[in-house]
Amino acid sequence: MASPYNLPLTDAQSAVATLPLDRRAFLEGPAGSGKTRAGVARIRHLLQSGAAGDQILVILPQRTLAGPYTEMLRHPSTPAGSEVTVSTMGGLAQRMIELFWPLVAFAAGFGRPDRPPVFLTLETAQYFMARIVRPLLDAGYFETAAVDRNRLYSQILDNLAKMAAVGYDHTEIGARLKAAWVGESSQLRVYDEAQECAARFRQYCLAHNFLDFSLQIEVFARHLWPLPKCRDYLQGRYRHLIIDNAEEDTPVSHDILLEWLPSVRSALVIYDTGAGYRRFLAADPASAYRLKAACEEQIAFAGSFVMSPAVAALSERLRRVLRARPRELDLTPLPPSPKTAVSGEGGDAIARPAGSLSPDAAASGEGAEEVRPALLALDYAPCRFHPQMLDWVAERIAGLVNDEGVSPGEIAVLSPFVTGGLRFSLENRLAAYGVPTRSHRPSRALAEEPATLALLTLTQLCHPHWRRPPTGYDLAHALMLSVDDMDLVRAQLLADIAYRTRDGEASLSGFDEIEPEMQERLTFLLGGRYEGLRTWLSANARLQAAAGRPSARDRKAAQRRTAELDHFLARLFGELLSQPGYAFHASFDAGEITANVIESARKFRQVMQLAEGRPPAPRAAAGQAQALVPAAGSRDAEPPLIPADLGREWVELVQDGVLAAQYIRSWQRQPEDAVLIAPAYTFLMSNRPVDHQFWLDVGSNGWWERLYQPLTQPYVLSRGWPAGAQWTDKDEYTARQEALSALVVGLTRRCRVQIHLGLAQMGATGVEQKGALLRAIQQVLRDR
Repeated sequence: MASPYNLPLTDAQSAVATLPLDRRAFLEGPAGSGKTRAGVARIRHLLQSGAAGDQILVILPQRTLAGPYTEMLRHPSTPAGSEVTVSTMGGLAQRMIELFWPLVAFAAGFGRPDRPPVFLTLETAQYFMARIVRPLLDAGYFETAAVDRNRLYSQILDNLAKMAAVGYDHTEIGARLKAAWVGESSQLRVYDEAQECAARFRQYCLAHNFLDFSLQIEVFARHLWPLPKCRDYLQGRYRHLIIDNAEEDTPVSHDILLEWLPSVRSALVIYDTGAGYRRFLAADPASAYRLKAACEEQIAFAGSFVMSPAVAALSERLRRVLRARPRELDLTPLPPSPKTAVSGEGGDAIARPAGSLSPDAAASGEGAEEVRPALLALDYAPCRFHPQMLDWVAERIAGLVNDEGVSPGEIAVLSPFVTGGLRFSLENRLAAYGVPTRSHRPSRALAEEPATLALLTLTQLCHPHWRRPPTGYDLAHALMLSVDDMDLVRAQLLADIAYRTRDGEASLSGFDEIEPEMQERLTFLLGGRYEGLRTWLSANARLQAAAGRPSARDRKAAQRRTAELDHFLARLFGELLSQPGYAFHASFDAGEITANVIESARKFRQVMQLAEGRPPAPRAAAGQAQALVPAAGSRDAEPPLIPADLGREWVELVQDGVLAAQYIRSWQRQPEDAVLIAPAYTFLMSNRPVDHQFWLDVGSNGWWERLYQPLTQPYVLSRGWPAGAQWTDKDEYTARQEALSALVVGLTRRCRVQIHLGLAQMGATGVEQKGALLRAIQQVLRDR
């Protein structure tokens, strides 16, 4: 099979790749027009022309988009030499802060400039944010905000990140949100409280040398980039820039690049027209377009290597409908899809409108011109109830895979949100047809994954000195998820018989201690597997209990051993759960989740160990320091910086529902040959086209509405929003329509063959669905 990197380029791609080595070019075009392919070819040309790899910098808005570049750089045909740097602006900021820390630590206001910086992940940032905010919640803060605590923490962090990304001071959060608010006055207090929490967290980070994402960007943009030594280092080292998906990056990144571009030898800026899907993360396409003026060559690609003519026609028709003025809601039945009209599927359930083909006419070819190209890209069958829609989706996917020979990896099932129930229902239905599946939901909390809960339950059993025994219900689910072929009924029966807790300690009895009648009900096969699990847990529980109760002389060393929970989790997976007879052995998803859990525990431990022994020492004015960092002994005094047992602290953090950080392995394409189930925006940001897309719950308002975020507002906290302007219903409607248009066009541009619509008159909650996407599709189907 020929390598994709050796396939011939088009003339336009070749012209971009072989531009002179002293040119800066701005390349724009729609998704699927071959822009990234040209960018990859440009790097290859630079290397073949003698440019050193360590002089080339590829800047992306997020790490998950690096796949095409890293795959090319790892390919055997790539010229040997020094390594090309592929990074985000945030990653570059972190590297420069580490390198030039002594030069900026004092000027940036850190409390211990003589100590190294500590970079926080999203999870550890939430942990320390909880330390700041939890006492305030107990005091009555955010009483009117109906949002989970961990979502609340993440929204405060979001506010800080947005302000840093657009170049505003974090002290302006509350004022900007309040100025734009036109609703009830009680919300103004929420914004004031969000501002106070953000200020307290920022002062806490400065006092302890912590850098969350917002502080990394702020320190780099305000202190490092203006520093001649840092700028000379970057401009001297990187002589060639490749900037891909510039429209998904932030205004501060664009500011830096605008100042950087004139000094480089060559540059290629790639801009995806009609995109900007990360606006909720401060992406600004209008700001990115400023880079065009800094480039001598301005090139535009058109067309698509992905979409068929029918899909392209559908994409353009939907774009026009969603950008047009709103029409009245039309609730008459949908006309049949072309497939339904041709095959006669659906019976009399759907009335055939004037102008559509009858089965006889379709079979004879008469009137084929009446089926517009856009309709050929659609396949649907209206259903009354949500389960019926899922049945239809599973049946259609099975038909594509088993009858038409479509690879499961070329099918994506997309929804505004993918709940655990939706994923479970689809996976079970598709498994009945023998179709493999995989899911990707990066915004979920770690604790929402069943495999994570099983790992935490087994971990608690192995750490009796925590005195946090799991419940019998949790143990039953852990047994079901850990032991191969163990169903819930037998797992619950086994937990009821063998599991006991007393004085905060848990014990599991051996299988041979169970009555023979019960042994037969459980089966000796499952009993042997249970006994293997129990023996491993018992042996490790004795080791952990001994380490948890050391003598005074060995207490510090024992804490070190017990703190390394990531090592324990790796052993639990490698020595037990991944072995034959246990459920993780053949589960790719369980292995991926376990790897993410281990990485989370390891990073938590590393951050805590770096911060160990670093007392608060803010250099702010005395009154301000007392207000933001309460004194020891006061009612609101902060807890010790480093908890006594890091492992237990991490388990409690995950069980509390901390939102997961970004794990790159979860964005990788393996296993390829499986149907992808994912939220629509997640699929867009993976930037991977497929042959067939299934859009679920097309009538749901989830496709159109913004997430409920009472503490933040991505449009108001953007550079394009005038300070003091009010956010009205008209602004909200316009923003939703534009977001839906960008989403729908982005999805269609990543579909080769056909889009299948999951239509249910009643949604999963039993409410009739009349969403904006459904209305747009109705208009496309009826307009002549």
